[in-house]
Amino acid sequence: MKKFLLILLVLLTICIREEGVANMKKVVMIIAQDDFRDEELLQPKEILERSGIEVKVASTSLSQAKGMLGAKVKPDILVSDINIIDFDALVFVGGIGASCYWDDPLAHQLIQEAFNTNRIIAAICIAPVTLAKAGILKGKRATVFSSEASQLKSAGANYTGRAVEKEGNIITASGPSAAQEFGQELVKALQ
Repeated sequence: MKKFLLILLVLLTICIREEGVANMKKVVMIIAQDDFRDEELLQPKEILERSGIEVKVASTSLSQAKGMLGAKVKPDILVSDINIIDFDALVFVGGIGASCYWDDPLAHQLIQEAFNTNRIIAAICIAPVTLAKAGILKGKRATVFSSEASQLKSAGANYTGRAVEKEGNIITASGPSAAQEFGQELVKALQ
């Protein structure tokens, strides 16, 4: 009987562990290969990982990407290899390099797929322009780095100027000073 109970306990432990791994939330953070904003990647990433959320970093190359303030990050996957079904959230990181995704058809396709499958979609700094140009901010509250407010407005977004704005499954943030709050809002949305 003791042997049976021990085997049962071991099997239950394995099942609980596997269930935990299967339920682990996954986020992909998209950065520009050059001039992403360091703290807009690193602070939310740390907050997500501390909360038990798996984070993958994607870019247009697997070679080392460079932040505006000197951070060096080796992307895990290519943007072209992202399968939205594998992730619970799609996050675009800002910095002056983020404009490379504003008119990128692949970025727009990923955003549309994420939107149509009810994933969390987020962007910080100037990256919300990519969401606006993909057409998902029309009629929605959103924020962006103040220099790009007119781009959100012209795409039909209700620009608020707040540090972080969440409407439905879309989260936008205004810039580096909002990076921690942005990360915390992502964690809340994923729980």
